[in-house]
Amino acid sequence: QVQLVESGGGLVQAGGSLRLSCAASGSIFSINTMGWFRQAPGKQRELVAYITSGGSTNYADSVKGRFTISRDNTKNTVYLQMNSLKPEDTAIYFCYATALNNYWGQGTQVTVSS
Repeated sequence: QVQLVESGGGLVQAGGSLRLSCAASGSIFSINTMGWFRQAPGKQRELVAYITSGGSTNYADSVKGRFTISRDNTKNTVYLQMNSLKPEDTAIYFCYATALNNYWGQGTQVTVSS
C-alpha cells in the first residue's frame, strides 16, 4: 500500500504561482511514476504532468512552459511548481503514484482568480 498526502493548494490571482507537494509513504520502494491530475467542476479528470522514477517528464499541452514537475526521492515527494497561473487552471489537483496498483491522494483545491 502507498499513501499520498498533498499540500500547497490555495487561492491566487491570475499570473501568480503556487507549488504543490505530494508526500508518499508506505510501500514506496514499489513506486514508478508519480504525477498530477486535475478536475475542474463539470469536467473530466485530466492529466497535468508526470515524472518517472528515472526522471523523465511529460506535460499536458495546456501547462507546458508554465508548470514544472520534480521529484525528490530522498523525501519520497513530488512537486508541481505552477507559474503564470490562469483562471482555467482552477481545479482540484490530485497526486497519483503507480506501483503494483494505482494510488491517489485526497486532492487539493487550486483557485485562480481573474
